[in-house]
Amino acid sequence: MAQQIREGHISPVELVDAHLALIEKLQPTLNAFVHVDAESARKQAQQAEAAVKLGKNLGPLHGVPLSIKSSIAVAGLPWETGTKLRAGTVASQDAPLVARLRNAGAIILGVTNCAELLMAWETDNLLYGRTNNPWDLSRTAGGSSGGEAAAIASGCSAGGVGSDGGGSIRVPAHFCGICGLKPTPGRIPATGHFPASLGPFALLGVVGPMARTVADLKMLFEAVQGPDDGDPSAAPVSIRWPWPDKLKTLRIGYFEDDGRTAVTAETRAAVRAAAEALQGAGFQVEPFRPEGLEEARQLWWKFFGIAGGMLLGPMINGREADLSPILKEFSSWVAAEPAHSGQSLLDTWLQRDEVRIKIFTQMLDFPVLLCPVASVPAFRHGERRWDIDGKKVEYLDAWSYTAWFNRLGMPAAVVPVGKSPEGLPIGVQIVARPWEEEIVLAVAEELENRRGAWRTPTP
Repeated sequence: MAQQIREGHISPVELVDAHLALIEKLQPTLNAFVHVDAESARKQAQQAEAAVKLGKNLGPLHGVPLSIKSSIAVAGLPWETGTKLRAGTVASQDAPLVARLRNAGAIILGVTNCAELLMAWETDNLLYGRTNNPWDLSRTAGGSSGGEAAAIASGCSAGGVGSDGGGSIRVPAHFCGICGLKPTPGRIPATGHFPASLGPFALLGVVGPMARTVADLKMLFEAVQGPDDGDPSAAPVSIRWPWPDKLKTLRIGYFEDDGRTAVTAETRAAVRAAAEALQGAGFQVEPFRPEGLEEARQLWWKFFGIAGGMLLGPMINGREADLSPILKEFSSWVAAEPAHSGQSLLDTWLQRDEVRIKIFTQMLDFPVLLCPVASVPAFRHGERRWDIDGKKVEYLDAWSYTAWFNRLGMPAAVVPVGKSPEGLPIGVQIVARPWEEEIVLAVAEELENRRGAWRTPTP
């Protein structure tokens, strides 16, 4: 789209109008957006068109219409994170990443729906209701960035930004057949996100781009990456795209399951197909599953579930009547376990460092990992467990394939590869060591090139 605008083939006004028309058509069934700022978007488009006519220098995203998850501050728009506890909250200024997108020329269409306080892998809340999957309206678009994934997959938005503390970018991308990047904490500033990425959340939670293609992910990543003083995990890491020849020397280790939580046969097939495609592209791809993933899963829950519950407790306590059934359920799982003591939190922190060292050492031999995103493709609204090859898979366990990498602080991208018997998309995860987003995206692009063109949802 940006290239078409630069070359004068389409105008930003035409492009924004086309997106707004599609939103008007699909929003009643998808419920992807919580607020569409049509007046502002058209004004931004007119300004973008004037800049083209005047021959001004144009940013890499000039005139491209994007959406933003409603847990990220966009000046003048709702910033409620899907909860009645923040009903009516409006952002007073743009989050740094939103400001960077605007500086690159992007046009912000509006903000998208999310799970209440981001504590679910589906998107449904008492403020705005349920978001549906554009591939099958009876199924979820995932969570917590489900509105963002549905908007992008359906063509209502060209791309955008979600957040991820346990799979919240990658699971919706997998469910909706798009691409998503969970970066290293601090690589893209989480300043302006609610809940704030502080304390335990700073070690898990990130913001990252979502789009239909890896090329689009790369453009968005370049526009928003870089340190910000408001992010405690920030580091001055420059962009370092790998040389193609050097990239192909990296060994890729793949595994079809973790030996604990079952995945569908089609998920296994998607991982194998991705491994074969990357091998065909010239990579050395071998079976390999690092030791320590189960420790990482358990530690993730101690941070995200138990410590996260302690952080959100003061906000939730006494307001239970205002919580969605999904958040109440999540809170009951947290309440079933004892809160952290100072000693247990310290022990968890030390164990986290130990398991990171253990896995990173193994990755000296396999700097890139390829694995499933989740046990299942998009599930029907309200489902809580699945029977796979005679094994029961519980709700929290199904997404452990993403949660490991939040706990380990590793970048991971999702690329759609396969389909389920019902025609639902199935993605795979490409993972590298911290601060190696460029390697992740470069390998993901090689896989996408072999996989073929992006497929439009066919509900």
